[in-house]
Amino acid sequence: MKASSQGKAGKKESGSPGLWTVTALNHSRSVKLNDGHFMPVLGFGTYALEEVPKSKAWEATKVAIDVGFRHIDSAYVYQNEEEVGKALREKMADGTVKREDIFYTTKLWNTFLRPELVRPALERSLKKLGLDYVDLFIIHWPVPMKPGEDLLPKDASGQVILDTVDLRDTWEALEKCKDAGLTMSIGVSNFNHKQLEMILNKPGLKYKPVCNQVECHPYLNQSKLLEFCKSKDIVLVAYSALGSQRDPNWVEKDSPYLLEDPIVKAIAKKHSRSPGQVALRYQVQRGVVVLAKSFNEKRIKENFQIFDFELTPEDMKAIDGLNRNFRYAKLLFAADHPNYPFSEEY
Repeated sequence: MKASSQGKAGKKESGSPGLWTVTALNHSRSVKLNDGHFMPVLGFGTYALEEVPKSKAWEATKVAIDVGFRHIDSAYVYQNEEEVGKALREKMADGTVKREDIFYTTKLWNTFLRPELVRPALERSLKKLGLDYVDLFIIHWPVPMKPGEDLLPKDASGQVILDTVDLRDTWEALEKCKDAGLTMSIGVSNFNHKQLEMILNKPGLKYKPVCNQVECHPYLNQSKLLEFCKSKDIVLVAYSALGSQRDPNWVEKDSPYLLEDPIVKAIAKKHSRSPGQVALRYQVQRGVVVLAKSFNEKRIKENFQIFDFELTPEDMKAIDGLNRNFRYAKLLFAADHPNYPFSEEY
């Protein structure tokens, strides 16, 4: 690992692309993105079930920053950016962090994929956050929905109303947001390799996606997509790395509990660690940026303690062997849309 001189989580630094780096300021391990900015390899996720009070996101984000997290992952659709932004501003005001120490991600929701809606959507997030810019702005899903204020627009029969948008036009609108200084980096989420190639091969492409944020855990290790992304200098970012919350809107209730897996538990016991720490460490060791979501103070602290132990090659092989291509988030209501990303193998 290389200690950088600048110590800012999101700013340009020297070093070769894809190099895991320790920033001098806060010892937050980071990876260099293809646009020269740096992203901490461990991020704090802020998504919560609807019944969780929004104030929990405010409290948990402050705890996460105090513990050492510098990469905060959120999204417009989470409907808690005001609370997360308040936490960030309070931690800046009390001197815990400066703005440049924080790497903040927000996401463009499916109802805003038409190019003329992209910048206003980002500006709305910035207003909620009380920030001048975000570090990363990504397309949340490649499946467009009917524009409007409803997060899940539905017809009279309760079906989600989808839309048709050329994602290359959406991408151009993201490029303009980067040029305007509203976001430092731009990327995508839940894209398959063909959708990534469509962006990469776009005539007049100005900026490559810096990342593809996807569901990734031992039951869905995304090895082929990871290999593809690495070959294109695109960072894979893992969500649901600890399994998933049981949100009935997105996840089937009989889904397996990853952290109860006997092999994960046995490896955790061997290292005197929690199953969650093993699941997170697994991702970091294979070159994946990983998001850890918890609003429990003890677990937030635990989830940050993954840099002082190492899984053996045998551990890694055993965890690789758990792969069963199982998805928690299937987005089944969009399965017939031409942009549905999971029709492809990866």
